[in-house]
Amino acid sequence: MKLPVRARLGLLCGALMVVSSSVLMVVVYLLLQANLPDRFDSIAIRLMPGGSAAELTSTEGAAVWSLGGGQADPFLSAALGQYVLWSALSLALLGVGAIAVGWCVSGRVLRPLRRITATARRLSAQNLHERIALTGPKDELTDLAGTVDEMLDRIEAGFTSQRRFIANAAHELRTPLAVQRTALQVGLLDPTPAELALIREQLLADNRRSQRLIEGLLLLARSDQGVLRSERVRLDEVVTDVLAQQRPDPELTFEVELLPVLVRGEALLLTHLVGNLIANAVRYNTIGGTVWVRTTPDGVLEVRNTGPLVAADTAAELTEPFRRGAGRTHSPADGCGLGLSIVDSITTAHHGALDLTARPEGGLCVRVTLPVAPSRRVPPPTAP
Repeated sequence: MKLPVRARLGLLCGALMVVSSSVLMVVVYLLLQANLPDRFDSIAIRLMPGGSAAELTSTEGAAVWSLGGGQADPFLSAALGQYVLWSALSLALLGVGAIAVGWCVSGRVLRPLRRITATARRLSAQNLHERIALTGPKDELTDLAGTVDEMLDRIEAGFTSQRRFIANAAHELRTPLAVQRTALQVGLLDPTPAELALIREQLLADNRRSQRLIEGLLLLARSDQGVLRSERVRLDEVVTDVLAQQRPDPELTFEVELLPVLVRGEALLLTHLVGNLIANAVRYNTIGGTVWVRTTPDGVLEVRNTGPLVAADTAAELTEPFRRGAGRTHSPADGCGLGLSIVDSITTAHHGALDLTARPEGGLCVRVTLPVAPSRRVPPPTAP
């Protein structure tokens, strides 16, 4: 049967005490055995009047000690026997005491661990706000408790984000369904041809909105799985292709500076990343605004745009699903609120970094840093 940690620590303390005391007892026994005969002979010589007598008799005749001619051996054996007996008894008492002290000390040391264990067992989805909050001197146990509290903070944030995501997704899906049901129930009672055409366009717009939302959710789930096929991708060429596919907006000005950059990742996900960044910069812009797109050889993709003012403390929160800088709107031209969430997920899947900064003049500056792929070195031609 495997003993608990507290019992093992107590037995370990007792075993260490018994072993160390046994070694000390053996060393003292050997020293006494080697030095006691000479000590007794010298004491007897000093006590006798002539300095060389062979016997010393007690004044009361109770005992006679013979100290010459090797006759002191029985006395030495008895003395060493008494030493061994009392040392063994003391050793047993010390062992028991060491086990008791080790049991008490280990219980005191392991008390914070029991507190951590009890808190971990008590936690569930309903009380993730509880923390260990272990106080005391800075040591390994307080570091462990602090690490567990930080892990609980991340878990609570994940649960909160998941609940918010589910609620927002349900709300986003319920809104077009409610609009479609209203159009079908009310608009089709006795419609005219013009009303039928209007209802048709409204249903198609709601259907496209639901389709974009579902596609965004699927892409977000796909990017959360990580990069499935890593390859060398020219990020500047990806940006060029995405800009060519975007419908030009005559009311916006594009300033593009694309330097060659080779990154490692999945081309499809990187295409969605660039497309979402540019679409977000175009959608949340102003009339006559500007979109700046730039790539650098160190794996940086930067997209800036003019637009409405964004609070500096809420810029980083735009990566949460269904968060929009200008509030929650439901116009057909508005996005589904997953663009920057998908960008953040794809960046994380590529082990990159995403930085969102609110521009003082209005708009947003999004900076994505991706790992650069090592360039292939062409070997020099061999001599003929």
